[in-house]
Amino acid sequence: MTPEDELALLNDPSIVRNKLKIKAAVKNARGSLKIIEEHGSLSKYLWSFVGGRPMVNHWGSFQEVPVKTAEAEEMSKALKKRGFSFVGPTILYAFMQACGMVLDHPVGTPQHKKVLRYLKNKKLLEKR
Repeated sequence: MTPEDELALLNDPSIVRNKLKIKAAVKNARGSLKIIEEHGSLSKYLWSFVGGRPMVNHWGSFQEVPVKTAEAEEMSKALKKRGFSFVGPTILYAFMQACGMVLDHPVGTPQHKKVLRYLKNKKLLEKR
């Protein structure tokens, strides 16, 4: 991506036009390519922070769910060390929840039961 491309993005009304975030997106994309080169895939690298399998938590309510965990903090530190930006542990934990690396639905909810059944059927709950 050239400086001209970045300038075009700053003028694009369809995206968040924060100069730091645009530069971070470009830098993070380059960092992702390096991770892919070293580890074979970005997915494999990121999943390594949870042992390659989803973490299943057993919360009683949503109020018990933390905003970050040791795994998210470890991932954040590793990505920052590689030059990534906007990768704090809170946003990374939300990412981990969104992509299925962590099951945080409270026990007894339909979502928890459904995801747990799926993970068992796919044999994704075996020991790490």
